[in-house]
Amino acid sequence: MALSINQFKVGVTILLDTQVYQIIETEHVKPAKGSAFVRTRIKNLRSGGLLDRTFRGQDTAEEAFVEQRKLQYLYAAGEFYHFMNQENYDQLVISRDVLGEATKFLKDNLEVSGFFYKEQVLNVLMPNFIELLVTETEPGVRGDTAKSGSKSAKVETGATIQVPLFINVGDKIKVDTRSASYVERAY
Repeated sequence: MALSINQFKVGVTILLDTQVYQIIETEHVKPAKGSAFVRTRIKNLRSGGLLDRTFRGQDTAEEAFVEQRKLQYLYAAGEFYHFMNQENYDQLVISRDVLGEATKFLKDNLEVSGFFYKEQVLNVLMPNFIELLVTETEPGVRGDTAKSGSKSAKVETGATIQVPLFINVGDKIKVDTRSASYVERAY
């Protein structure tokens, strides 16, 4: 179904040049002279790239029906990651290319959201925060505080992040998956 510029709202998904985009921001403009137009900021759901685009009054865009499904991570086999659909328990395989940086924080039984367009996986949305076990780091020294610096630590998924000096091997920490940064100690 073709959408006119009057139907452009935040959250709507559209199809442009065979790519699926989600509208992030819209600004409807009605100048004193000339026809109305809409300034938009759209996000490519496959690559995550942002694009600023202006649509004139007569322009239309095809609506893309994107479905969000709950998935559970099962295991990895080489470049492919296996997930289970939480609704019908079907297993699906997603390549490393689609997952991108999310592969650094995938651990067994982690629940994620998958975005699908015509039964093709566009991308996977990780939870904002996850708890991980520290497997390798330099030992902490008595007197180290949160404000005195940071050190590298390897977590159970294999990712390396910066943590405060007082974190030791065996500690559980909360990590922000969007910025790959330490948030706090988890208890």
